[in-house]
Amino acid sequence: MKIAVCLKQVPSRDWQPRVNEARTWVRDAEATFEMNEPDAYALEEGLRLKERHGGEVVVCSAGPARVSQVVREALARGADRAIHVESDALAAADGAAVAGALADAMGGEAFDLVLTGLQSDDQGLAQVGVALAERLGMPHATIIMEVKVEDGALRVKRELEGGWFQWVAMPLPAVLTIQSGINQLRYATLKGIMAAKKKEIRKVEAAACASRQRIVNLYAPQKTKQTTMIGGSAAEAAAELVKRLRDEARAID
Repeated sequence: MKIAVCLKQVPSRDWQPRVNEARTWVRDAEATFEMNEPDAYALEEGLRLKERHGGEVVVCSAGPARVSQVVREALARGADRAIHVESDALAAADGAAVAGALADAMGGEAFDLVLTGLQSDDQGLAQVGVALAERLGMPHATIIMEVKVEDGALRVKRELEGGWFQWVAMPLPAVLTIQSGINQLRYATLKGIMAAKKKEIRKVEAAACASRQRIVNLYAPQKTKQTTMIGGSAAEAAAELVKRLRDEARAID
């Protein structure tokens, strides 16, 4: 199988975000970065499918030159080669722009399976995978918890609301967005790190890819609190408290 895994580099979770002067994104120059965690689970699933069925895993990423950090990490974990769509404009682009850039770079590869994480830790749009499927002309399924390849087709387990799951049969090629926790992540070994230095990273220039959405104002949530006194007798106060917990806070049914 020829498997593509799409990765994104995001600000580290332990970095305290600082908004830039235009209030449209964070101060990238001050940030530390890491691999998007949901994408790490997609990479692991791709590597496991390769181990079971053979083939190769190709990492695909879009963003500035610094993205090579997570690309090399993915190669050290076991990916075979990489495609990097290099553009500073893609650092904070929306899902449609990123999907378009990736689709242009991946179009000639004829992948059997394309995996992405469910969503990114920074923007959390959960749209790149589905938009990429549309651009590549492939069927797709989201929130995947298990992947089985049987007789040249797929059976995937989707997570639904309320603890329910759904098994779906799909043809290949296809695009899947992987849910975090689907597997146990592996880490790069010293041998893998050394081998990654010799693996191919194909640089691709991004075509014009204007975002379809614009961030107007970005700000950190302000912490507030409010105290409400409930009067009356004990029975009246208890009844009013239950009413407010049910109707306003929605903490009880």
